[in-house]
Amino acid sequence: MTFKINILGCGSATPTLRRNPTAQVVNVLERHFLIDCAEGTQLQMRKFGIKFQRINHIFISHLHGDHYLGLVGFISTLHLLGRTKDLHIYAPEALGDIIFSQLKASKSFLSYHIEFHPLTSQKNELIFEDNLVTVHTIPLKHRIYCNGFLIKEKEHPYRLDIKAVEAHKIPIAWYHRLKKGEDYIENGVKIPLSTLTLPPVPSRSYAFCSDTAYHESIIPIIKGTNLLYHEATFLEKHEARAKKTFHSTVKQAAKIAKKAEVKQLIFGHYSARYKNTTDFEIEASSIFENSKAVEDGAEFSIDF
Repeated sequence: MTFKINILGCGSATPTLRRNPTAQVVNVLERHFLIDCAEGTQLQMRKFGIKFQRINHIFISHLHGDHYLGLVGFISTLHLLGRTKDLHIYAPEALGDIIFSQLKASKSFLSYHIEFHPLTSQKNELIFEDNLVTVHTIPLKHRIYCNGFLIKEKEHPYRLDIKAVEAHKIPIAWYHRLKKGEDYIENGVKIPLSTLTLPPVPSRSYAFCSDTAYHESIIPIIKGTNLLYHEATFLEKHEARAKKTFHSTVKQAAKIAKKAEVKQLIFGHYSARYKNTTDFEIEASSIFENSKAVEDGAEFSIDF
């Protein structure tokens, strides 16, 4: 049961020879989500073996260019590849005008439909749901309207204890009810759920926190998350610069991770002034031990 994150770009503001700006692909139970789409994202997808047509949902955090300027090109390429499936885009409201005006100006008529979902709320809200997965926004504190995204599995069903079920001669017709959490009751006989089942496998979650100043109000939203990606544009010595630009230092990212009691912290969105991430990992681990700097091409799996 796959839950994998591919880092396509981990730089900030401008592309460099080493780092592309922000883009990630999350595969959760074979739902393939693209989060942010900086310029060059298509090339990164080809480089790291991501199949374009598997992307059905795109989530854009905010309208600074290093997070969305690759989107219209990606939309056009999907058309050239013969896409017919709908493409869902969740993004700040103004992006809809940008996309459709560019398509209109170039007289581009797509072979598929774009379903645009405008994001306007300043509150945490559910924006995607199917039978297995949900996506909620994480309101962030940046110079412009900005959201992170929390991707979660829904609660798993109870697991049948086959030996106990067979020993009590439970009818097959009852199996789905046991998985939903019901006690077995038949002809006045009750057998507790705990006797016939094993606890559900824990649900997994991933929180993507894009550009943001230090913002403790996100802590209740991401509490206990398996894997947290939090921007860490600056080292601590440049904290004043972080504050001025509404970004975070790596130590601030680690403080958020510690207070939210997440299982693991990964971080990126580095300023181009930094050539390596050694000092980032040293500063982060001094506060939150299970911390790791990302680079383009990194993969992370959330396992049971």
